[in-house]
Amino acid sequence: MLDVGKWPIFSLCSEEELQLIRQACVFGSAGNEALYTTVNDEIFVLGTNCSGCLGLGDVQSTIEPRRLDSLSGKKIACLSYGSGPHVVLATTDGEVFTWGHNAYSQLGNGTTNHGLVPCHISTNLSNKQVIEVACGSYHSLVLTSDGEVFAWGYNNSGQVGSGSTANQPIPRRVTGCLQNKMVVNIACGQMCSMAVVDTGEVYVWGYSGNGQLGLGSSGNQPTPCRVAALQGIRVQRVACGYAHTLVLTEEGQVYAWGANSYGQLGTGNKSNQSYPTPVTVEKDRIIEIAACHSAHTSAAKTQGGHVYMWGQCRSQSVILPHLTHFSCTDDVFACFATPAVTWRLLSVEPDDHLTVAESLKREFDNPDTADLKFLVDGKYIYAHKVLLKIRCEHFRSSLEDNEDDIVEMSEFSYPVYRAFLEYLYTDNISLPPEEAVGLLDLATFYRENRLKKLCQQTIKQGICEENAIALLSAAVKYDAQDLEEFCFRFCINHLTVVTQTSGFAEMDHDLLKNFISKASRVGAFKN
Repeated sequence: MLDVGKWPIFSLCSEEELQLIRQACVFGSAGNEALYTTVNDEIFVLGTNCSGCLGLGDVQSTIEPRRLDSLSGKKIACLSYGSGPHVVLATTDGEVFTWGHNAYSQLGNGTTNHGLVPCHISTNLSNKQVIEVACGSYHSLVLTSDGEVFAWGYNNSGQVGSGSTANQPIPRRVTGCLQNKMVVNIACGQMCSMAVVDTGEVYVWGYSGNGQLGLGSSGNQPTPCRVAALQGIRVQRVACGYAHTLVLTEEGQVYAWGANSYGQLGTGNKSNQSYPTPVTVEKDRIIEIAACHSAHTSAAKTQGGHVYMWGQCRSQSVILPHLTHFSCTDDVFACFATPAVTWRLLSVEPDDHLTVAESLKREFDNPDTADLKFLVDGKYIYAHKVLLKIRCEHFRSSLEDNEDDIVEMSEFSYPVYRAFLEYLYTDNISLPPEEAVGLLDLATFYRENRLKKLCQQTIKQGICEENAIALLSAAVKYDAQDLEEFCFRFCINHLTVVTQTSGFAEMDHDLLKNFISKASRVGAFKN
């Protein structure tokens, strides 16, 4: 299951909030902005909010998730982001909303004012259903269900595909060579644009200073041009890094071209390539490629489930595809990309599978499946003989020939004995320090050394002036030497208050005598 917690920004969310996430996108120049949807179809945002890119109506940063009420009731189909950053979002109904940085008209609303709240973009798209969106640093692309591409925003290198270098303030259909083509996939680099058509051809336009258009030159292209070097190769998907391009063919092969200063082409060197170059990942078929316009990182996943990465990986230059331990390409960008962003809108499926440990926790004190009952202080605790015998030496012998299904227990209290049985199911204890003393007694009696250590930790965490003497007495009684020393040191450090408590006044004579003697030796009574 995809773990959104691998992106540092999500460490601001509680475990409960993370469990509710169903879609997520991390963006921004430092990976410090995030948008996510919940199981209840609510949209939340958090982060530094550069240029109002969280869509909240202000430019205030927020360390706590805030609900994006302006998109209430909308379901997200896809989302992309630019460097400003600006955000372009398409809903499941095919509508487009944009907000954030807008100095180059990349929001498509006809202005250059930053958009502090999501704006519905309908100019030239009113009767269109948008199915895919892509953003370069400061320009935007959308793909409609009838295979048309619309572009707007920054156009200094022809990345809008209009034939000029004037910025495009509203959506404009990209025509030229794409006029009668059915586009099935789009992508954007920093200042270039790509489209794959249903015949498997790739069309490119915009900036090509590093050869990222794959046309054999470094000249910019103001209108779509077919990548002729891929003649006879049917391409399925295209992905763009900052200044490099990856394509995946129908046969599961990868080709790359463009900038290569970090080894992001995976060719074994750092030389730029202006023509498509095959990337050797492994003999297995590649089923997914990944890149992002804000990073110099590349990733791929094979049919067998292996995930490879190359390019800039945590400031290292990896010049050949490197096999990772990840199960999805998203994890590469969470853990190794700079910044730690998402290369696509994450989809988090609810994981209903229970591990063995989780299943055992659920069965503790369950009368429906138990075959043994403990009667303690007039109350039952339900357990399973086989688990007790596996987990505890004491039960292995005491239950060996025991056919009874009820065991009466009078040596220990109900809270203590229940906590002991629960520990056998969960490996954890949940008791206040005073009750943990009783559990320490039980752990000593049953020779459960790990439980004994857990009890001592619990007692240490819960010690205070009022209970310090009682806990010291318990440590001495149960021969918990480490705990005894800890309690003694605590009493010495808080001597004035501790000696005024009822626990000190009622202290056992021998214990008091030893305490005073030991305190004297460590200089507790010196002026």
